[in-house]
Amino acid sequence: MILGKKAWAAFALGVGLAASAWAGPTLHLIGDSTMADKPKTSPNPETGWGQALPALLSDAVRVVNYAMNGRSTKSFVDEGRWNTVVAALQPGDWVIIQFGHNDEKADKPAVYAAARGAYQDNLRRFVRETRAKGGTPLLATPVARRRWSEAGELIDTHGDYPAALRAVAVEEEVPLLELNRLTTELERGHGVEGSKRLHLHYAPGVQPRWPEGVKDDTHYSEYGAGRVAALAVQELLRLQLIPGTWVR
Repeated sequence: MILGKKAWAAFALGVGLAASAWAGPTLHLIGDSTMADKPKTSPNPETGWGQALPALLSDAVRVVNYAMNGRSTKSFVDEGRWNTVVAALQPGDWVIIQFGHNDEKADKPAVYAAARGAYQDNLRRFVRETRAKGGTPLLATPVARRRWSEAGELIDTHGDYPAALRAVAVEEEVPLLELNRLTTELERGHGVEGSKRLHLHYAPGVQPRWPEGVKDDTHYSEYGAGRVAALAVQELLRLQLIPGTWVR
């Protein structure tokens, strides 16, 4: 789902009003379609892992998901979405930053950001401006796609982007959520056929949204989103970033 300017303004206003009434910490999510909320007004199994995250956390923390389909670090900044997040940030808040799926699309100038250039520069901006508002930035490597070779080996599709993000995490001393490695293990653990369950694989006539069937190896089913959200919580606990009482 892509919000127009009026819809985005309404969303931003709603976030601002909610923030003024909330006294606890807020976990802000910025990223692409693998993290984003998906409309559930009609049967729609597609789910972003950020959409599944609140169900795993207690009422002690609020989750606000700004992630949006098709966005990169570049377009998230260019469209003013990052400015909206900065305006909402309060001291003690957290920001999980996960981009890469669209930054790597060199054939799309509106989103392309070179791994060792604009991509890293934008990540640094997110980190530094979060800290300037008294928040804590968390960098997350991009989640793996389901892409298998004929030999049954999972193929990496992100090139230098995970390594570039890790380098910024070291340079800026930012906690790193290793979602790329963990989701790679998740895909491998499910196997070639079993990993279809993590994503959107439906035969014709099964899902009303895709009457002719669908084979989507990037986006998540409700099951897949839940598994990835659990990995994110696992990382937050491993790094001792949140207390165990925050987890349901």
